[in-house]
Amino acid sequence: MFNKEKKEDRDQGGFLKKASLVVLILIFLLFSFLAGMYVSKTNEAFGEFAKKESIYLGKLTGKYNEDNQGELSTDIDFSLYWELWDTLKAKYVDRDKMEDKRMFYGSLKGLASSLGDPYTVFLDPKNSQEFSESLSGTFEGIGAEVGMRDDVLTVIAPLDGMPAQKAGLLTGDKIFSVDGESTLNMTIDEAISNIRGEKGTVVTLTIYREGMEETKDIKVTRDVIRVNSVTTRMEDNNIFVIKISNFNEDTINLLNKAIIEILVKNPDGIVLDLRNNPGGYLETAIEVASEWVEEGVVVLERFSNDQEIGYQARGIARLKDYSTVVLVNMGSASASEIVAGALKDYGLATIVGVKTFGKGSVQALQSFKDGSSAKITVAEWLTPNGDSINKEGVTPDEEVEYTLENFKEGKDPQMERALEILNSIKN
Repeated sequence: MFNKEKKEDRDQGGFLKKASLVVLILIFLLFSFLAGMYVSKTNEAFGEFAKKESIYLGKLTGKYNEDNQGELSTDIDFSLYWELWDTLKAKYVDRDKMEDKRMFYGSLKGLASSLGDPYTVFLDPKNSQEFSESLSGTFEGIGAEVGMRDDVLTVIAPLDGMPAQKAGLLTGDKIFSVDGESTLNMTIDEAISNIRGEKGTVVTLTIYREGMEETKDIKVTRDVIRVNSVTTRMEDNNIFVIKISNFNEDTINLLNKAIIEILVKNPDGIVLDLRNNPGGYLETAIEVASEWVEEGVVVLERFSNDQEIGYQARGIARLKDYSTVVLVNMGSASASEIVAGALKDYGLATIVGVKTFGKGSVQALQSFKDGSSAKITVAEWLTPNGDSINKEGVTPDEEVEYTLENFKEGKDPQMERALEILNSIKN
């Protein structure tokens, strides 16, 4: 009896141990499952927080992401970027003055400038907005177009009647500093941002001009720059003058009004003044050229793989039968050179002045979701005859200088020669 009871006790004890073990295993599995759920939810919550933080605080995301597309060369270690980032954040003496976005945008500007092309640039949201405003024809600044000439910031075109011209800036002036800050390592867009400013404020430009023995400071009071891109007048000898200062949003509408006036007044000739016109929209340049060019290619666009695209005339050509002289100078760039080159190649105008700037590269504007953008050189322009505009410019049929002495004396030998040519044709 005693042995039987002991056996039953042992069997019962074994069953309890096994049952307890099963319960423990179940508890462990349940805990693991719950812990997994917690970790998963924590990761999801952290991910959502990271997203919100990046949106709200403007922090940088994807810091340690690896490239899985196979697009990066194996000898590029992007961890070096973040290693430098972390080192700067940890060791820079004025850490309280560091701004993540300024650092990030600065690195993107450096990436674009590493190509060595002054026209391929990254624009932060502020610079991007200023660039858009300049093409609309209204902004605050000094009213002058600048560009790079032999790696030196150079005045391409002071706009007529604007503060820069009134202060004495001339085409070809080299700008060595802006408010005492050297322009040596500035991109064009950084320089423009520094030169521009609120109406009524003053900017000091240290310039050098050919013939000067030393540099000179020129103070320019900024103003609201409103540019009507097309102005017209009728000369006493029945010659109609069209001056296009930019190829902007208002150009086609204003030119159309001028052409209607021409058709009514029927002048003996036309002077198309493109001096100090730094360019603008390609489409606008094609439309303008098409008022003379009835058919054929207005400009060729050549890409890095030697592929070429020809932009055809629109078939309008309302001015094709008018004797025309086109005035150009070193301040005539980009879209101006497209128009002058097309009219020259087709023999539709006589080009008078001096060789143009030679800005014949093509920039595509890529906008990004944060308001920033990048201007990227993707091709170069060729005239209809296949002559490169980039760095070569358009050579006039008749070279006529316009000197500083002419300017001071109120004389314009280039315009005078244009009128002489047209008067000789009508006589």
